[in-house]
Amino acid sequence: MQYIIEGYTPKALFRYFEEISAIPRGSGNEKAVSDYLVRFAQEHQLDCRRDSLNNVVIKKPATPGHEGAQPLILQGHTDMVCEKQSGSAHDFLRDPIRLVKKGDFLCADSTTLGADNGVAVAMILDILSDSTVVHPPLECIFTVAEETGMFGAAGLDASWISARRMLNLDSEEEGIATVSCAGGMRIRLYHTLQWEPNAQPAFQISIDGLLGGHSGCDIHLEHTNANKLMGRILYSLLERFEGITLGSLSGGTKDNAIPRQCTATVCPAGEAEYHAALAAAQELAAVLKEEISAVEPHAVLTVTPIRCDRHISSQDTRDLISLIFLAPDGALRRNVAAGGFIIASVNMGILTIKEDGRFCAMFAPRSSVASLQENTKAQLRLLAELNRFTFTCDSEYPGWAYREQSPLRDTLCGAYEELFGSKMKLEAIHAGLECGLFSEKFPGLDAVAIGPNIARCHTPQECLDLKSCERTAALLRHVLKKLAD
Repeated sequence: MQYIIEGYTPKALFRYFEEISAIPRGSGNEKAVSDYLVRFAQEHQLDCRRDSLNNVVIKKPATPGHEGAQPLILQGHTDMVCEKQSGSAHDFLRDPIRLVKKGDFLCADSTTLGADNGVAVAMILDILSDSTVVHPPLECIFTVAEETGMFGAAGLDASWISARRMLNLDSEEEGIATVSCAGGMRIRLYHTLQWEPNAQPAFQISIDGLLGGHSGCDIHLEHTNANKLMGRILYSLLERFEGITLGSLSGGTKDNAIPRQCTATVCPAGEAEYHAALAAAQELAAVLKEEISAVEPHAVLTVTPIRCDRHISSQDTRDLISLIFLAPDGALRRNVAAGGFIIASVNMGILTIKEDGRFCAMFAPRSSVASLQENTKAQLRLLAELNRFTFTCDSEYPGWAYREQSPLRDTLCGAYEELFGSKMKLEAIHAGLECGLFSEKFPGLDAVAIGPNIARCHTPQECLDLKSCERTAALLRHVLKKLAD
């Protein structure tokens, strides 16, 4: 293949990243990338196992002379979040990611880049392929389905792994050692709506151009959630025009990405109400665009006449609009005493009405405090009951508690200071990492997460800092040498 990333070291790291970027690997579609990893292991004569989920474990013996060192896990996930800009024809099941280099930064053409967490895969393959790297025995875990519930980590056979110290490479800010994270779950509220014929004029409300972002890492930025904004518009119209019904509603594509887009079709009851509601919606769109302009400078809110041959019933419309208007969203609780970082949040990531009338609202609650997570679950359960919706909860994964004594963290921080002359920062993040699941699976695990600078994860503006990759790769090699000695 033709490579576009030139002039950076280690060269193999960037070669591997480009190669896996050519392999479609959205969550649930990891078979091809797992095939690639198995072939890699075979070509390098390394011990390799793959399970039925397509998790892959590759082991490499210690550098000669360092066989007595404790083994170390290097870990990352192979799947990526598949988001694209409006109008993009990219097919995530078939098309390679089209890479675009802008100076020392790497982006994708109108889609997510997949540096989260493809850069970890590439860094680990670089280490495994380089005979000059001094390292302890390595057990490299490549998991699947991290972005949709961490099912790969949950299903991994613990008997394959003997190491009890782990470097996770799924962090996204250079110079920071992630030492704790939030737990999460997926909640769905659903109901089968009743369709009725519509002969009245209708209009479509569209919200687009919002910044979006990762529902964990970016939730503190308070970017506008397109689904919640639509809820405000629809409830305001319902208060003024009791005869309106909904002909369609669609917003967001991933429960763990803050929605950037949402559309709804509104069907007023009669010609007079149509004109009044259309004018009210246009006025409200202008007001809300101005309200969010400081945070969302590229927001586009439009109201357009449209034909619609059916709508859902008045009662279903009221229940649905009430649900999305009242649903909790965004940052819910901060630890004010410790600097104000988020300790509980929820993202209303997806709203959809299927052709057969099935409606689903999908939420991603997160918290590092179990009682707060249970409170969010209870709120959403009650919300569902009050509005005649069914509640389900799945994909729960634990948080990762801070470890007071961590020899691995001490070694990492010492290596960072030796290389760069400054102290590494320690951080608890609100996003979820597989470290929590692995800490339960491997009792006594000493884990730390690191990574290069990656901006705007889970959005088409995702961007990887190539120079930061170089420095993170150098840190990883230095740490491995210290852990081998």
